[in-house]
Amino acid sequence: MRINLSSVPVDDQEKAYQFYTKTLGFQKKHDIPMGKHRWITVVSPEDPNGTELVLEPDEHPAVRPFKSALLEDGIPFTAFAVEDVAAEHKRLEALGVKFTQPPTEMGSMVTAVFDDTCGNLIMIAQGGME
Repeated sequence: MRINLSSVPVDDQEKAYQFYTKTLGFQKKHDIPMGKHRWITVVSPEDPNGTELVLEPDEHPAVRPFKSALLEDGIPFTAFAVEDVAAEHKRLEALGVKFTQPPTEMGSMVTAVFDDTCGNLIMIAQGGME
């Protein structure tokens, strides 16, 4: 058994697609019209056949209150591994990404947290996630 898909709930699929591809650097795997929405998945260019991230519409009645509670409490929805948190933080800040937590050592890890512009906080982490 392996993880094939993981989802992040987004308030606007097109805005999310632009942010996750143009800003974060993920690559489009699928973009299929599905009526009002799209089936959009992105992958890491480092692992194009790896786990796909679904940019999932957040319209289910339970999702938005859940996202709001996480956001209010400063809790990231998910985490992405990076080689160098400080370098990625600098790169993303230069692109206008807003961080709620700068690079911070946490035991064997270094983490930072940013706003994905689609209603989620996302953690980037170096070390301890292998």
